[in-house]
Amino acid sequence: MKRAFLLLAATMLATPAAAQTPGSPQSTTLRGGTIAITGGTVAIGDGSQPIEGGTVVMSNGRIVAAGRGVAVPAGAQVIDATGKWVAAGMVSAPTDLSLVDSEGVRESSDVRARETPFNAALDVSVAVNPNSIKLANERVLGVTRALIAPSAGNSVFAGQGAVIDLAADPDAVTRARAFQFAELGEDGGQNAGGTRPAAYAMLKDAFAQAQDYRRNPAAFDGRSRDSLLKRADAEVLVKVLDGAMPLLVHVERASDIRSVLGLTTDYPRLKLVLVGVAEGWMVAREIAAARVPVIAQALADLPASFEQVAATESNAGRMRAAGVQVALASTGASGGDHVLRQFAGNLVAITRVPGHTGLDWGQAFAAITSGPAEALGMGADFGSLRAGRRADVVLWDGDPLELSSAPVSVWIDGVAQPMRSRQTDLRDRYLTPTEGALPKAYERR
Repeated sequence: MKRAFLLLAATMLATPAAAQTPGSPQSTTLRGGTIAITGGTVAIGDGSQPIEGGTVVMSNGRIVAAGRGVAVPAGAQVIDATGKWVAAGMVSAPTDLSLVDSEGVRESSDVRARETPFNAALDVSVAVNPNSIKLANERVLGVTRALIAPSAGNSVFAGQGAVIDLAADPDAVTRARAFQFAELGEDGGQNAGGTRPAAYAMLKDAFAQAQDYRRNPAAFDGRSRDSLLKRADAEVLVKVLDGAMPLLVHVERASDIRSVLGLTTDYPRLKLVLVGVAEGWMVAREIAAARVPVIAQALADLPASFEQVAATESNAGRMRAAGVQVALASTGASGGDHVLRQFAGNLVAITRVPGHTGLDWGQAFAAITSGPAEALGMGADFGSLRAGRRADVVLWDGDPLELSSAPVSVWIDGVAQPMRSRQTDLRDRYLTPTEGALPKAYERR
């Protein structure tokens, strides 16, 4: 029965594949050509305010220029965006996009490995599914790139995350092994044996073993199944200790944040990024002084766990006011990664609520575009419409942070994307169904 259910589910998921094929009439390859989008309100995504009557020029998959007074190159394809907005594509982080096909079906998920002897060495890039239906669903709603991360199983280390694009083509991985993801706080304690002290003991012992491996790789013994680290794990953690690979750490409680920040004393080359940080506002000055970026849950305002007792919607705004580099996490998004824009919009709105601290429009939009890229040190590659960045551009029919607005066109790496998804296919199929389109169980009588 289980096998039959899985085969049926796979068949249903595969139904709209033709609509997502890169070579379909809905997808036009424009890489190498020059496109100028003129007359729209331009949202660069670098923290600046929207620019009315601006122009965005892209060529060879990269942004050439964006703003007011930008000249249109001779021979460029010109798109009139009068009355519309031209914005950087949203970047979702951290997320499981392309790693899960069906929630609740273990065989369809490559997010968590509970029974493997490996931890830090796990590499999610090999499991990326560029044909995942979720990618098209999010792409047509303005998400163009994502930081995908594993979940920790039997260690504080979950493995190596990747940066992907959501384009309708088979080459989804922008950067494999882009960062290491770790769990501390409540979840890390449970993975390490039940307590926070156990989690920190596991982390520090793993770092010590990685340093042993660095000093004498030939003498390192990671062959036993009971070994805390395998050779592959040790190799990856050496990169983390050297600062060659950012370490994203999920923590929520203020005291846990302080403990993680303290790791830089013993390991000064660590490139830390804090994820979650529901109580970050309580230690905002310390985070800012350490120059550690955060990817925070925007609307966490209830004590959903003991480590989130002091959660508030003003968290991101207060951290930003203290000088913390803030991006918004898609974690906790109900309905999809595209809900990031609702998070950002709410943070703009609460600036008008007495006693609350939010973000201005430019800061909020940057937090869902260039923010995640900057946190990884990849802001010069993608996340905004600044010159030289990847041409991830979304043409909106209105303000991207207004829920009444919707994307009209999407380009990823300068390539126009099909504006179809499973949802649009199902909508069109059943909006005005014919007798032949109805399942047999729904025949009219």
